[in-house]
Amino acid sequence: MGYSSTHISAVETGRKLPTLRFARSADKVFGTRDAFERAFRKVRNTGLLEGFPQFVEHEAQAAEIRLYEVGVIPGLLQTPEYAAVLAQSAVKRGAISNEQAEERVALIVERQAALKRTPPPLVHAVLDESCLRRPIGGSSVMEGQLARLLEFADLPTTLLQVAPFDMGARRPFDLPVTILTLPDRSLMSYAESAQRGHLERESTFVLPMLTAYHQLQGESPSQAEAVAMIGKLGKGTP
Repeated sequence: MGYSSTHISAVETGRKLPTLRFARSADKVFGTRDAFERAFRKVRNTGLLEGFPQFVEHEAQAAEIRLYEVGVIPGLLQTPEYAAVLAQSAVKRGAISNEQAEERVALIVERQAALKRTPPPLVHAVLDESCLRRPIGGSSVMEGQLARLLEFADLPTTLLQVAPFDMGARRPFDLPVTILTLPDRSLMSYAESAQRGHLERESTFVLPMLTAYHQLQGESPSQAEAVAMIGKLGKGTP
């Protein structure tokens, strides 16, 4: 495994925490595919909502990702600085520890890296206007985040739209939602409450959400209009 017996013993007895490299080395040596890695992620992601680590595993394999977010930029589009501000805010509220905050930011970086695989997934993102107008961190954090959105929109495998406030009742979702299309073309949705996340695989529930998502995209302005709005906000124009 590339580790001393002393180090392995310390991990076995809980005196040291395993790392991702340690878990992957164990999987390689024992021929257990990703069993140790999955166990590592469950142990490490204690600061995440129940159900979210399982969702991330599927997200990393999805052929298409459709997401809608309210209030904050979604993790797949966040800069590390923006993510760090949100994580530290949770620490100040006593919701998570500093170590768990670091885990959250590191996980976002891992999720974004997974999108660069070959071939990359198609990513459709619709952001409620509140995501852009809610200030997170200082002006430099928001400027960097808005610039990141423009970079995302310029990729060949992405589509970025903004659902404006004046959409009103025509907006089909009140809460954030993500819909995954897996390599075998099966569908899966993920949604969160304040206490837990929920993965839904039953097509009778997921297909209506996909229909609602298509309606959301149809009602939302084009990507060109979204880019123009974000560009104005980045320059400080209301």
